[in-house]
Amino acid sequence: MKDLPAKALEQIAAYFQALSEPTRLKILNLLRDNERNVGELAQLSGYSAANVSRHLSYLAQHGIVQRESRGASVFYKVTDPSIYALCDLVCGNIARQYEQASSDRALFMPT
Repeated sequence: MKDLPAKALEQIAAYFQALSEPTRLKILNLLRDNERNVGELAQLSGYSAANVSRHLSYLAQHGIVQRESRGASVFYKVTDPSIYALCDLVCGNIARQYEQASSDRALFMPT
């Protein structure tokens, strides 16, 4: 990010904002292994088709997913699979922080 112009930083922030919603993260996780349509994603996620569609639209606006029409169905897939490396990196970091916090709390527990 060093020496990036303000416009680039705005685009980066918007990208991370698209990833900041748990519903969108769940949808992306469901798209990890294969493309799916809205109905499949709604069924697997437990969200309504309208809600899933709204989140997919947002992800598409930010270039994270792309849509492909096939007959009467529209299928979605992740445009850049490296997004999962980013998410896995963040998840690993959060898991380490949680483990450390748990260890720190254990120090104050009576034995």
